[in-house]
Amino acid sequence: MPAKDWLTGNTYHHSAFRDLERLVEEKRARNLKVSLCFPTLNEEATIAKEIVLIGSELQKRFPLIDEIAVIDSGSKDRTREIAAEYGAKVFLAEDILPEQPKYRGKGENLWKALYVLEGDLICYIDADIKNIHPRFAYGLLGPLLVRPELRFVKAFYERPIALDPQELKRSGGGRVTELVIRPLFSLFYPELAQIIQPLSGEYAGTRDVFESISFPIGYGVETSLLIDIFVNRGMDVMAQVDLDRRVHRNQSTLALGRMAFGIMETFFRRLEAAGKVRFDTRLFREMIQFELEGGSYRRHAYPIEMVERPPIRTVPEYALRFGARDGKAG
Repeated sequence: MPAKDWLTGNTYHHSAFRDLERLVEEKRARNLKVSLCFPTLNEEATIAKEIVLIGSELQKRFPLIDEIAVIDSGSKDRTREIAAEYGAKVFLAEDILPEQPKYRGKGENLWKALYVLEGDLICYIDADIKNIHPRFAYGLLGPLLVRPELRFVKAFYERPIALDPQELKRSGGGRVTELVIRPLFSLFYPELAQIIQPLSGEYAGTRDVFESISFPIGYGVETSLLIDIFVNRGMDVMAQVDLDRRVHRNQSTLALGRMAFGIMETFFRRLEAAGKVRFDTRLFREMIQFELEGGSYRRHAYPIEMVERPPIRTVPEYALRFGARDGKAG
């Protein structure tokens, strides 16, 4: 059962880390480099604001972040051009480790980011946040800097849901969390049920943690990170931070269904590997849905690519580049 003191001892509000001078001092005292990564796909509407607000406060005014990078999946809009104009390092995911098989997905971008980023601490933030604020970065980095024993910090927040372009309902976001992931965690990993928003796209951690675990290329990446870090290192290296409120575009129920499919496949794969369950039949790889078209329902089958990248430290090119690191974040 969950440890009773984890939730109170390892849950913070971002305001606990608003003393940015202290965070910079902690970073310098430990001789750390900090990287911020935005995984992107067609985010021209929000990426400039994210880079400007975080860069001006946490790079120029307070040198907490050493580099801001965009890892792009092949945007058809001006995401990459805008990001470069505003000072971010910009990479096309397919150009990173080109000798590796090419895939597309958020998890792919996060995994490949480890090869091009230089930081000892790495912060991932989604690129579609409409109410971006520096707290999204310093709130996640703060616990890692003031508590060296921590290795991974997860964000949570209020997630209003857009009912129409003019109306935001106060709550209602996190539907896949409450209908899929929290029930599964409660059944099989009750300790992880203490994570308020396990599917949040904002988190930070030490390089040694991220480089030692595998990354599903798609929807399952947030779930896999939590399970693998917990299994390998336990809850005591993890914390979570309340970032107050996050406004972003909401997905349709059908899109969330496809997301849930990928998440559940990743979850079941880990259950089987851990010996918690055994499947006597092959799991299918297509999400079957029905949509009303022209007055009748039509069947659609969506293949979900179930590929996982291995721990990147096992990739020869990565080992050649980072093998001599001293693990100072640990």
